[in-house]
Amino acid sequence: MAAPPTPETDRELQKASWDLDPLVGGEGREGVERRMAEALSRSKTFAERHAGKLGELDHAGLAAAMGELADITELAGRAGYYAALRFSTDTADPAIGALMQWVQEQETAIQTTLLFFELEWAALPDERAEELLAGDGLDFARHHLRNVRRYREHLLSEPEERIVTEKSLTGANAWRRLFEELTSVIEVELPGQQDAEGAGGEQARVPLEVALSRLQDGDREVRRSTAEGVTAALAPGLRTRAYLFNTLLADKATEDRLRKYPTWLAARNLSNEASDDSVQALIDAVRARYEIPRRWYRLKARLLGLDRIADYDRLASVSEDEAARFTYREAREIVLECYSGFSPELGALVRRFFDEHRIDAPVRPAKRGGAFCAGTVPSEFPYVLLNYTARRRDVLTLAHELGHGVHFALAARQGIFHQSTPLTLAETASVFGETIVFGKLLEQDTSPSSQLALLAENLEDTIATVFRQVAMNRFEDLVHTERREQGELSVERFGELWAESQEELLGDSVEVTEGYRSWWSYIPHFIASPGYVYAYAYGQLLALSVYERYEQLGAELVPSYLQMLAAGGSKSPEEVAAIVGIDLSDPGFWDAGLDLVERQLTQAEEAAERSGRL
Repeated sequence: MAAPPTPETDRELQKASWDLDPLVGGEGREGVERRMAEALSRSKTFAERHAGKLGELDHAGLAAAMGELADITELAGRAGYYAALRFSTDTADPAIGALMQWVQEQETAIQTTLLFFELEWAALPDERAEELLAGDGLDFARHHLRNVRRYREHLLSEPEERIVTEKSLTGANAWRRLFEELTSVIEVELPGQQDAEGAGGEQARVPLEVALSRLQDGDREVRRSTAEGVTAALAPGLRTRAYLFNTLLADKATEDRLRKYPTWLAARNLSNEASDDSVQALIDAVRARYEIPRRWYRLKARLLGLDRIADYDRLASVSEDEAARFTYREAREIVLECYSGFSPELGALVRRFFDEHRIDAPVRPAKRGGAFCAGTVPSEFPYVLLNYTARRRDVLTLAHELGHGVHFALAARQGIFHQSTPLTLAETASVFGETIVFGKLLEQDTSPSSQLALLAENLEDTIATVFRQVAMNRFEDLVHTERREQGELSVERFGELWAESQEELLGDSVEVTEGYRSWWSYIPHFIASPGYVYAYAYGQLLALSVYERYEQLGAELVPSYLQMLAAGGSKSPEEVAAIVGIDLSDPGFWDAGLDLVERQLTQAEEAAERSGRL
């Protein structure tokens, strides 16, 4: 019998690369340059026509101006996404990096040219702004315009805003690009496999993403040696990444001070359309329930035959079934079947990702790690990036990112200003889609051992998304606060604060090893999107609540669920959630969501008993 294909020999996987030509009409670099030139030219014309005159517009004039801005944003967006997505699959190619840098420079020129518009709009008296917003023809931009006015007290003068925008290209944005280039080429040296006589084989060097996937291996020695290899691979550039992080921490502190944000997280909360108090309530609620992951890790230790697990054991397979491998074709068929079974409309959208080459799936040298979905622009279908390693978790990751994809596709009808949602809503469709796939897998496999494996994976994904992300928010809170109060942090201090936040989460259930203290240094969210991570917990708990509604109502919920996704960012989070009967203003909402997580834990505990492993 032939051996099952590995990610390296899976031909369908290796052919799964995206086609970016539709973004620029198949014109490549020339298409990028032409679109950026046209966008900049139209921006200058727009500024000549409207700068200093926004207050003179009537309803129709404001709608026409917003339509022009939408067209300019679409033009620049197509070119920008083409360059950025190319860079994400090959961060080492100088020509690709140079193209992305050039595009960012042109985007900055466009932004500075158009800065006046939002500043003048925010400065209008409330009565005048409301009069204009009440007019016809502004549905495609009304919520966006209301949001712009929420930033009034944090905006600088136009000359100051121009300086901040232009300097960001060689400031914060440059540091973020450097971080991505540094981390994408990290390779981990792994020990060779022993032969039948116990002799060691040759060592192998693999991308960081591949090494991290080995932490799911059922063999503890493989996990331990892999973790040591990851720590060793992170060491050479650790001081550089720490300096980079320090610089961005200081940069954000300066900007927050100039813009009068009271805390390091306030700007993120404003962009998420969430009050500081509501976000703090979420964080406090999750931290108060840290005993849920601790309970799981104590159970996992028993399943693995250990007194206590170490940090490198947290993702370990608890059964052979959990280590099952899936070819890319198998993953595609599973996800397609699940989405189509829930809604033929969603199934048709998912199929487009495969048929139109909208997914880049294989692990490659210098490719960005992780997974993401890029919504691009409303007139173009989204793209998905994966690093597929054939684990069952990769099947769920595919379902997750395609959830983002169908969300973008349905919301495209809202236009460029409302297609994207705040981060607090951004995970709703992805987690929901992932949960549907998980439910199907669990339903099809009635073996106690297989069910335990699936429930373990599902619970661990939830723990990672809710509890670990809040612990990472705690790490961010510690480093941002200390950087502002005491100055530059040492590598050792970063490690101490990382360990402090992780030990608070894990308690006595997991040993946090010395090597793990440097693992903060490859996580891109801390660098690229300060404060981002709590939105994962927000979105997960919201999505679980929506899924609970689906379990109660069945097919009756599907139309309102699709309506919710199609709303995109055209309404507030509270209004969008209300479409499916969720009340985000309920003070008990977060605890109710955490109760659902605890029920997942109880299911896993019961499955462990049924499996005869305890």
